[in-house]
Amino acid sequence: MSSPQPVTVITGASQGIGADLVTAYRARGHRVVANSRTIADSAETDFVTVAGDIAETDTAEAIVSTALERFGRIDTVVNNAGIFIAKPFTDYTAGDFAAMLGVNLAGFFHITQRALAVMAQQGSGHIVSITTSLVDQPLAAVPSALASLTKGGIDAATRSLAIEYASRGIRVNAVSPGIIKTPMHPIETHAQLDSLHPMGHMGEIADVVEAVVYLDTAGFITGETLHIDGGQHAGHW
Repeated sequence: MSSPQPVTVITGASQGIGADLVTAYRARGHRVVANSRTIADSAETDFVTVAGDIAETDTAEAIVSTALERFGRIDTVVNNAGIFIAKPFTDYTAGDFAAMLGVNLAGFFHITQRALAVMAQQGSGHIVSITTSLVDQPLAAVPSALASLTKGGIDAATRSLAIEYASRGIRVNAVSPGIIKTPMHPIETHAQLDSLHPMGHMGEIADVVEAVVYLDTAGFITGETLHIDGGQHAGHW
């Protein structure tokens, strides 16, 4: 008997890493449920979009219910949506705090909690989240305590959930990027950003996508945070 076609949920899926994750998973034959605030509608059979703010409970409910109604299962959730604001700690505003907790932590919580309930019934599944190597190796040149506060929470929860759900056939992992070359970084900043990595250059979007897909296929790996950061997490250089 053949296995059912896998179903993957990807948040923050309209551009950058998220959009390339959608392409990669569809190329692997997955049916995909993609979410972002502004994602366009899809009329395709194996690809459905759910627009909405992942920080809101209703959005998570809509993503999970859409996946189940359209495809009947959820095999992988990629928690890719995130906000990064680099500021000196005393310059953060209440709005910065609320936004980062909303997307980075509440977004992770709402969709992961609901997806895990589905996966527990199936007896299988995989959660993989995007964090940041600043959690392990802060940089004086990139003051970003709120990123460490929120993404560090996901890093810790990854190990906790991996242990909690291992006996139910569910794996939980994370990918921890350095600075990735995306359109959000103007070309005039590239030389400085390259220098913030021991290997001397930023990562590419493909590096992160390949790491996520690897973890999805590595059935004996759980509770792992895979660093894709050119050596940043290893220490000072």
